[in-house]
Amino acid sequence: MTMLTYTVLTDPAPLEASAAGRPSTGTVYLVITNTGQQAAYWSTIEVKVPVGNGIGDLTSNFNKIKHKGEYNGTQLVNFQPQGSNAFQATATSSTTRFAPGDYMVLRLEDVTVAAAGLAVLKVTEKAGRTKTGHRNSFAAVALVKTTPKELPAPRDFRPDKAMVDAGEKLTLSWQGSAGFRYEITYPGASQPVPVSGGSWSPPNAPKRATTYILTATDPATGQRHFLTTTVQVRNPELETLTATTEIKTPRVQGTATDWGLTITGTGAEISDGSGVKGPLTAGRAVFDGVLTGYVEGPNSGEGVITFLQGGVKVWGAGGSSERGTLEARGVFTEWVEGPNSGEGVITFLQGGVKVWGAGGSSDPGTLYADGVATRYMKGLNDGEGDITFVQGGVKVWRTIGSNDLGTLYADGVAATYVKGLNPGEGDITFAQGGVRVWRNRDSNDPGTLYAGKVNGMASGRSTPSSSWRPTGWNSLDIYVDTSAAGFTRSPIYLISFEGDGGMHHDLSISGVYNVTATSFSVYLICRDDMPLSLAEAERNGWHINWVGYETP
Repeated sequence: MTMLTYTVLTDPAPLEASAAGRPSTGTVYLVITNTGQQAAYWSTIEVKVPVGNGIGDLTSNFNKIKHKGEYNGTQLVNFQPQGSNAFQATATSSTTRFAPGDYMVLRLEDVTVAAAGLAVLKVTEKAGRTKTGHRNSFAAVALVKTTPKELPAPRDFRPDKAMVDAGEKLTLSWQGSAGFRYEITYPGASQPVPVSGGSWSPPNAPKRATTYILTATDPATGQRHFLTTTVQVRNPELETLTATTEIKTPRVQGTATDWGLTITGTGAEISDGSGVKGPLTAGRAVFDGVLTGYVEGPNSGEGVITFLQGGVKVWGAGGSSERGTLEARGVFTEWVEGPNSGEGVITFLQGGVKVWGAGGSSDPGTLYADGVATRYMKGLNDGEGDITFVQGGVKVWRTIGSNDLGTLYADGVAATYVKGLNPGEGDITFAQGGVRVWRNRDSNDPGTLYAGKVNGMASGRSTPSSSWRPTGWNSLDIYVDTSAAGFTRSPIYLISFEGDGGMHHDLSISGVYNVTATSFSVYLICRDDMPLSLAEAERNGWHINWVGYETP
């Protein structure tokens, strides 16, 4: 029988089990009292927590639990993790007195609750009625984890205005649990828009009657709820209007100006409100005929075609005397020549073309082009190199018909990757802003770049499982080995402290000291008066990251 009495309380009461995609957390309080008539003297109280995700487990994430102990509501108790499934309260000495009527509260916070069921905490108490006669006694306290509650369906999805003017701001609101994952779908959105907080405004106000669909998904069950609301718009702007019979109107007018199309008894006119005729701009117009002195592009600076006796002329712009460019799918002609004296000529032959240096010349000219489709290219003279085009690339040969690889001379090569000629040799791929070195082509194994230090800089980290040394009950220091960097003299070190846990302590690190070209030391202290140990440093993976810069 234990000297002390143990009672467990939870917040919320009872604890609600976690569900898939919807974790549930809570706090467990172990209240310890002395209900006897005599004082008890205690050394340690160990609380074992069932870890896992079964019905008999409390939590699947032991390391996330925050722990705290208090005696009589004012005095802190040394309450620390023990291994991977227990916490232990430790008295300041074997003569620590637990008076009748006193109480201790051991608190476990941020507990991620396991599956629904009954979880039992096992208590091992080392205490006695005298200061020296301590013995181990055992107790068990149970707590209930209930099945996750089903989220109530959302409701009251509505706009703040049932009808708006085109472009007027709109706000949609709803009532529902924050446990749902909400999305809104509406015309014009390429995909559902994630929303939260019970209200949302479209990025663009509706221009016509629009229906919004709110989807609420329970992440635990996958069940979905759908709510819809429709907003009407005064004077809507329609993308298209389809009439199955006809539309009767004397005039169609633009929204920005008074220009419009007027339907008359003999045809249609494009004009402003005063009758001044305007231009017709269209992507395509089909007419039986157009009688005009010229045709001009709709934008400023675009080309002009003028109609002359027996032909046409293309000009660079309206009112310009500079020739323009004719872009067409095809032109039928025997030859094409530059407009200026001495410029090159292209003649069209059966099955090909020839480029000449000038009109009437038999000297080959130079072809300047963005691309040439051909099987191979070679130099004009015997023995000069040859480039053949193969599926997915090109090959450079020493001469036509040779199997000897040639040499590519260039100011630069734009490529996705570069690799060695032989199987298994390294590969360099070019990424945005840099390069990557791989062991071989199509491998995901990083290769080795052989080079000295990069601009005198190197970096590394200490090993969490070694190098820490105790310097006091709440402090440690660490010796960091940097010899692998190859510094020749003491560099400038920049450091940071990192770990996988224990960061709820008020931890502080010093600047570097004992600095050399191959090492430095750092001092770590806990400022919230909690003891530090080598085991805790190793368990939490505490280590030092460093960057060294060796000045020129």
